Amino acid sequence: MTSGTGRIVRGKTEATEWRTVWLAAAIYAAFGALTWFAYALPWWLLIPIGGYIVCLHGSLTHEAVHGHPTGNKSINEALVFPNLVLWVPFRRYYHLHRVHHNDERLTDPYDDPESWFLTPKDWTDVWRPTRWLLTVNNTAAGRLLIGPFVSVTRFLVGEMRAALANDRRVIRAWLVHIPAVALVLVWVLVVCDLSLLEYLVYFVWPGTSLTLLRSYAEHRAHELPEGRTAVIETNWLMSLLYLNNNLHAAHHAHPSMAWYALPAEYRGRRSAYLTRNRGYFIGGYGRLILQNLFRPHQPVPHPFMVSEHKPHWQK
Repeated sequence: MTSGTGRIVRGKTEATEWRTVWLAAAIYAAFGALTWFAYALPWWLLIPIGGYIVCLHGSLTHEAVHGHPTGNKSINEALVFPNLVLWVPFRRYYHLHRVHHNDERLTDPYDDPESWFLTPKDWTDVWRPTRWLLTVNNTAAGRLLIGPFVSVTRFLVGEMRAALANDRRVIRAWLVHIPAVALVLVWVLVVCDLSLLEYLVYFVWPGTSLTLLRSYAEHRAHELPEGRTAVIETNWLMSLLYLNNNLHAAHHAHPSMAWYALPAEYRGRRSAYLTRNRGYFIGGYGRLILQNLFRPHQPVPHPFMVSEHKPHWQK
C-alpha cells in the first residue's frame, strides 16, 4: 500500500486528467457567477454556497500539490493560481503539505506542520487564556466557529517569523502570492462591487471552516504511524467537496492517486484499510460534529511525546 512517484489514475499514469481540468473550469465559473450575483442572494444562501466553492477550490489546490492534473508543476500551479481563500500562498502549502506526508512523523507538534498538537512542555508553558482557546478549538463547534481565526493567526505568525529571519523560500512564496490575491480582489471588489468584509464573511470564513472540518479528525495521536489516519465515509456532496480526501487513509497510502480514483481503490480494499489504520473509522461528518460538538476530539498536548526537539520543517 505504498505510493509511487508518478501520478496514478486507476493504476496508470495519464498525461492530462481532463476530469480535474473540467472541475477547475466549473469551480471558476461558479465562483464568477456567485460573486457577480451576490447581492441578489440572501446571506443564508450565499454563505454555504460561497464557503463550498472556496473550500472546493482548496481541495483542487490539494490535487495540484500532489501533481495533478498534468505532469507539469508550473501548469498545475497556474490552474489554481487565483487564490480564492486569500491567506495561504500556494508555494507555502506545497512545501508544508508535502512535509506533512511523512507518515512516520504524523501529528508530531514539531515535524508535522499540519499538527494541532502541542508538546506537553509547550502546553504547560502557554498562557492560560490561550490554553482555553486551543481547548475550545478542539471541539467541533470551536473548530467551525473560531477555527479560522486560530488557524490564520497561527499560520501568519509563523510566516512572519520566518520572513523576518530572512527565509528566502517563504519570502519568494509570498511575493508570488501577491498577484494571486490581487487577481481575486480586483474581480470581487472592483468588478463585482463587494466589500472586502463581505467577501471575508460570505466566502473566506465559511470556506476555511469547511476546510477545517475536513482536517478536524483526519489524524489522531496513535503509537503506530498507520493508526493515525482516518477513514470518514460520507455522502456524495461532502465527498465532492473534499475530492474524496475523506478517505484519508487511502490518500496517505497513495498520495499520487487522482481524486476520482480513490473511491474504487478504497472500496476494493476497505477491510484492509480499516485493519491497517486500527479501525479509525468515522461514519460521516454529521456524526463527527454531534459527538464532538462541545467536547474536544483529542487533547491539545500530544499524549505520546517522549522527547522535545526543535522544529526543522520551516527550512
